[in-house]
Amino acid sequence: MPADTVSVIRPRTYEEAAAAVRACGVRGAVARGGPDRAHGDAARNAGGAVLDMTGLDRVHVVDAAEGIVLCDAGVTLHRLAEVLLPLGWSVPVLPAARHVTVGGAIGADLHGADHPVAGSFGRQVLALELLTADGEVSAVRPGTELFEATAGGLGLTGVILTATIRLLPVETAYLTVDTERAPGLDEVLARLTATDRDDRRYAAARIDLTTRGAATGRGILTRAGHTPLDALRATGTRAWRPLLPFHLPPLDSLLPATIRYRRAPRARTGELRPLSVYLTPSDTFPYVRGGRVRYQFAVGHGQEETLHRVVRRLAGRRLPSCHAVLQRLGDAGPGWLSLTAPGWSLSLDLPLALPGLPGFLDGLDEEVAAAGGRVGLARDSRLRPDLLTAMYPRAADFRALRARLDPRRVFASDLARRLAL
Repeated sequence: MPADTVSVIRPRTYEEAAAAVRACGVRGAVARGGPDRAHGDAARNAGGAVLDMTGLDRVHVVDAAEGIVLCDAGVTLHRLAEVLLPLGWSVPVLPAARHVTVGGAIGADLHGADHPVAGSFGRQVLALELLTADGEVSAVRPGTELFEATAGGLGLTGVILTATIRLLPVETAYLTVDTERAPGLDEVLARLTATDRDDRRYAAARIDLTTRGAATGRGILTRAGHTPLDALRATGTRAWRPLLPFHLPPLDSLLPATIRYRRAPRARTGELRPLSVYLTPSDTFPYVRGGRVRYQFAVGHGQEETLHRVVRRLAGRRLPSCHAVLQRLGDAGPGWLSLTAPGWSLSLDLPLALPGLPGFLDGLDEEVAAAGGRVGLARDSRLRPDLLTAMYPRAADFRALRARLDPRRVFASDLARRLAL
């Protein structure tokens, strides 16, 4: 098969998935969560096979008494929420894209706006079934090397078939949202630090990367918590409703960052929003001619000055990012290649055609690595391999486990080849 082509296989049974793994050629195979929404190359495998796992999308068991679900890896988080919410439960970690599958959320060890409270997605997994390079299925549990390599391992240890996940009890399908403006980055960081409230577990700031001086890094903060039933009844709103498969983007997502900041309320409390609208903003970003690049990095507590320098560099170029989201992070993720650790995460969305963008982002990589930070691999398509070990000290352990369990490189991706994983 030519190196610039790919064979997409959509198994509908576990046996078909195993057969596809056994039959893959020298370029190997990697699983992905459906139509190619990936912004990096972790789910791409030029010249090889890609397994579209959305054909395996069954919810097997919901234990409504214990708050546990057993489901296939191809179930999307949106579909899982549709099933769980009427039963009084929610997925405890909802990243900013509802089309992510359960397997994808584990493979990338994604996090949401409640990371200081809930941790990353891998922290919610009680067990999983993994199709390994020999075509066999292994039961994998937290605390083992294979689990720690699989959570955040981007599909390179095997194909996740099923997962057992711990759930979050909720009374309604709504969130109560508070919004406020913060005039600069220091104030944004201070207010995000002061958000550890049980009733406002979700917190994030959309920051303006076009302003300089004292206003550099100013942002719109949102804090949200699950709306209790009594509070919702007072408004006459139904406790839950089927989540809409699509919704129009909020008007402010289409506006330049400066205008969006000025239009935001100085302070507004108690706004009701459907869960799906608040937690899935990246599904609503407008199309950017020429494509866009996602760039996400994390730095630890005590490295706030690094965050300031990066934001100043971005603001100095007045980069037109329609998506610049800052979040505070809690405990480290369970995976050797997990992005999250106590500190801060900044996610950017930039037009691919910006002049000099590759070299500029290389400079940011070096700044992040020097501070002991990490660039997120799930969205990456350009990180230099020499920086990987500095960012991910367990990368050597990951490579050694891969060499032991998969010496023929049955599982492969463009990212794995570029970073020699």
